[in-house]
Amino acid sequence: MMKARGSRTTSFIATQEHRRFIEFADAVRKHRYIGLCHGPAGVGKTLSARRYARWDGAISLLTSWGVREPSDLKVYADLARSRAIFYTPTVGGTLRELRQDLPRLLDRVDICIDQHVRRPTKEAPVIIDRHIRYVELVIVDEAERLSMTALEYLRDLFDRDDLGLILIGMPGIEKRMSRYPQLFSRVGFAHQYRPLQDQELTFVLTRRWRDLGLTFDDADFTDAQAVAAIVRITGGNFRLLHRLFVQIERVLRINGLTAITEDVVEAACSTLVIGVT
Repeated sequence: MMKARGSRTTSFIATQEHRRFIEFADAVRKHRYIGLCHGPAGVGKTLSARRYARWDGAISLLTSWGVREPSDLKVYADLARSRAIFYTPTVGGTLRELRQDLPRLLDRVDICIDQHVRRPTKEAPVIIDRHIRYVELVIVDEAERLSMTALEYLRDLFDRDDLGLILIGMPGIEKRMSRYPQLFSRVGFAHQYRPLQDQELTFVLTRRWRDLGLTFDDADFTDAQAVAAIVRITGGNFRLLHRLFVQIERVLRINGLTAITEDVVEAACSTLVIGVT
């Protein structure tokens, strides 16, 4: 059963890793291959995939699927640009569930795109042609949850519908997939999603400082100390970085502070369970 995933959103930052993911997804979509995307938990794989598919704006419409609203026109246009669906299998999800959810999603996104492409009017309503397949890419997150039979179903869907397919998972997913020759022989691209590093990490931190109404100065010793502590604590992990800044904001507010110092970072860190990202 399809359900809207809970939202833990912050302002999206188009990092270099996100742009690399876009290039990877575009290649899989264009050449109709299977692509594997892997990386540690929390580095931003899911955020990038949802952003690519423009899924956060579409999921409410696709799950409720009721009366159309004028605001849905933007969703239609976004889906027409991405030509992709994003799907997360449930823990212990069955093949039956997968066989119900994916075709339903494909059909609904196709209908949305068709509404944008052919622009129905009151005088000339569009009759949906279910033989038209607009979707070109299926992105499956948490692919480790899939059983062998579920993977075989995805391979069959990939073959029959001429779709690109991206499987997202933790490091080592490529080794698991290599045990299924029929599927692995169709893998055309692999993408390693890496943690933030060096100048890119500094860029993201500058944005986080700005989000708190502060100015980041890399020539300021206090800021440099705080950054060093943040890098040591998070290792460039995007999700952990976000969680840490939620706590930094809390520490600043409670104590009436106007600067992020090493002590503030350490105090924020003390409230986190580091390692559970």
